[in-house]
Amino acid sequence: MSGTSAALNPPADAVEPVRHPEAPAPGELLGAHYEHCFGCGGAQPHGLHLQARAGEGVSVTAEFTVQAAHQGAPGLAHGGVLTTALDETLGSLNWLLRVIAVTGRLETDFVRPVPVDTVLHLDAEVTAVHGRKIYSRATGRIGGPDGPVAVRAEALFIEVKVDHFIENGRPAEIRAAMADPDQVRRARAFEVNP
Repeated sequence: MSGTSAALNPPADAVEPVRHPEAPAPGELLGAHYEHCFGCGGAQPHGLHLQARAGEGVSVTAEFTVQAAHQGAPGLAHGGVLTTALDETLGSLNWLLRVIAVTGRLETDFVRPVPVDTVLHLDAEVTAVHGRKIYSRATGRIGGPDGPVAVRAEALFIEVKVDHFIENGRPAEIRAAMADPDQVRRARAFEVNP
């Protein structure tokens, strides 16, 4: 991205990302990290219902269909919704690293309008890691996975401990997520929400 802020440029001593050995296999559907997540959760009637799949290395692909509830201008996706789709896709990358991380910075470029009923095809990858900082980028295309670029983003995620959510989230939702008997779902509930 041209004009990227300095905060999104990895330092010279940043390292290549390493896919965790227990990360989902390439092609595997990641599923919702939390059922009430606006980006990927099934319990959100007007949410994006974004579906992400593990890719090769530390990458994911995802897609979502722009619904009428997602429009800003008549017949076109709201820019905030497109940014949410990018953020959700970028956040899914952290599952491949097996770390809990939150969005620290996200810069989005809007290249072309995305009409209602369009499927947005997203791909994202981690580009570098420096301590608790995870640098990544994503692209959203219309008309297919190789179609024209509509949106793109660069992001900085910060690795956090689960205490971040316990100390800042609403107690009822935190207790419910922590009580989930499914260990993987319990861990994923806290992976990307800021």
